[in-house]
Formats: sequence, C-alpha cells, structure tokens
Amino acid sequence: MSIDRLLAQSTVSDLDVAREWYERLFGCAPDATPMDGLLEWHLSDTFGVQVWAEPDRAGRSSMVLDESDLDALAARLTAAGIADATPEQATSSRILRLDDPDGNRVVFTGP
Repeated sequence: MSIDRLLAQSTVSDLDVAREWYERLFGCAPDATPMDGLLEWHLSDTFGVQVWAEPDRAGRSSMVLDESDLDALAARLTAAGIADATPEQATSSRILRLDDPDGNRVVFTGP
C-alpha cells in the first residue's frame, strides 16, 4: 500500500456557518468544492481538510495539525474572532485546542 495524500474531515450541521468559521481559521476561502455539501482546504500538496455537511453525524470529528508558530496563530485567531486562543503546554509539545460551531475539535500542535 502507498498512501500519498490525506484529507482530515470535520462533519458539520450547517455548511454556511462552518464555511465562515473555517475561512477565519485558515485565513482563506476553500480551495475546492468538489460536490454539494463538501468544502476543501489544501494545506499542502499532500494534506488538507474537508468540511462535510452531514447533520446526523455533526460534531463528532477531530483533527490535529502541526503549526510552526502557535503564538502567531493564536494572535491571528483571536483577532479573527475565532476564540480567545491561548496555547497550553502538553506533555511533549504545546497545543492550541479549538472547537468549531458544531463542537468538532481542531488541535494545533507545535514547539
């Protein structure tokens, strides 16, 4: 088996609400809308994030993304109105935990 690409997915109840939140999170509009109910952000050539509208499953997703500068990210997210984002110390790294409007967990990790 050879896996060359990964798309993490958050399942949401309202795509319009989620789109606005994830646009503020990533600082840009989605890179693709491959089908009705699906938004994609391509964060590199080999990984990205999908936001999928499926109300019955909404809020049960989580993803972990590495970030090189958690403090700068936290400041940007706070300014964007995402949250009063404050990184915290974990066992082996620092983390920034966020929840989207449906309760899906997005965790950024970094030094």
